[in-house]
Amino acid sequence: MVRLINAISKEGTERKMALSSLASMAGIPKQLPFFTRKRICGNFNMLMNINNKNGVLQNIYSVTMRPFSPMMSSETNRQQKLKQVWIWTESKQVMTVAVERGWNTFLFSAHHRQLASDWSSIALINPLFIEEEGIFDSERKRIATFIEVSSPQQLEQLPLVGEAHNLILEFSDWQVIPAENIIAAFQGSQTTVFAISNTLSEAQLFLEALEQGLGGVVLKVQDVTAVLELKDYFDGRNEERNRLSLTKATITGVHVAGMGDRVCVDLCSILNPGEGLLVGSFARGLFLVHSECLESNYIASRPFRVNAGPVHGYVAIPGGKTSYLSELRAGKEVNIADQTGLQRTAIVGRIKIEKRPLVLIEAEGDSDSGNRYSILLQNAETVALVRPMQENGSRNTAIPVTSIKVGDEVLIRVQGGARHTGIEIQEFIVEK
Repeated sequence: MVRLINAISKEGTERKMALSSLASMAGIPKQLPFFTRKRICGNFNMLMNINNKNGVLQNIYSVTMRPFSPMMSSETNRQQKLKQVWIWTESKQVMTVAVERGWNTFLFSAHHRQLASDWSSIALINPLFIEEEGIFDSERKRIATFIEVSSPQQLEQLPLVGEAHNLILEFSDWQVIPAENIIAAFQGSQTTVFAISNTLSEAQLFLEALEQGLGGVVLKVQDVTAVLELKDYFDGRNEERNRLSLTKATITGVHVAGMGDRVCVDLCSILNPGEGLLVGSFARGLFLVHSECLESNYIASRPFRVNAGPVHGYVAIPGGKTSYLSELRAGKEVNIADQTGLQRTAIVGRIKIEKRPLVLIEAEGDSDSGNRYSILLQNAETVALVRPMQENGSRNTAIPVTSIKVGDEVLIRVQGGARHTGIEIQEFIVEK
């Protein structure tokens, strides 16, 4: 009898260890806010069976969701997160605009199969159908589980995905906390969680919650505006994957210019040494103006601030556009770049415009001899320009404008000079 009990106990322990190991291999979290490990392991076989069976034509955008914390490693900061977009609409115009922008997976209710068939005859789309709390393809293969969530209690009882690799959630009128809970729950798992969104702001919330965001969104709209806005959002975020081409420029002149209305840009993000805003008097050449993150003998560091120059200056914003410094407002986004050209976006918290003494700095690009660029900045020790990376590994990243002299090297961004409402256009233009 004792041997029998020991054998049963040993078998149970081995089974438990095996299930635990398999769950870990599958990427299922060991601790979830509203699931027990027993329930996870109980569903493990079904999860494994569907892991490689989904034939959905996915719409995947590789987006760098750069973490806020400056303590994160640069490799982690550059990690790309794949975000998916599906469209739920009955509007042919929305369908056309979405397909033109690379989104071709569409959701239909069960009684709209004829609409799906009509659209499939004029465009290459992947129709999916909502039936009995599930999403199925045209061959009746289950692609995702669909769940409407209307209360916190229902969210806590949310079952694990058993028959589909994708989970689509529709929330009633509350999003932030559920999105964060879902992200925490499925962190490390193989399940892709979508949230149904009706506007760009809702989609952005789901894609950015807890820095990582959900795996994707289902855009449920009948108007093309949200589709266009979401595409612009992705285009702006995709810019962060690409390093800007920054050029060395040699200082050719430094002149005291008198008083002017200068703009301090206070951001909702912490800037690191070597980071700043791209600003210039001419759109064709923007200087990398360093933040006030460095320690100074004159004033405490303010790593969220860039003393960017007078009101007329151009500043780089997402989408390859520029804005006048005077046009910045709380809530607008600007581009941040570092010495290597790595860029990210930041939200403006406020701007301060005050009369301050200015200095005019002129430079000539090393790669385009003859082209001159200029910037006006406040004449203060805490205002600096970012210098090129030093071959000897020097960590001297910035030159204060009070110390800058002819012959010093700084970094600039060379681009097209002709602009219309901040958008680069092909046009002859002379700026002096």
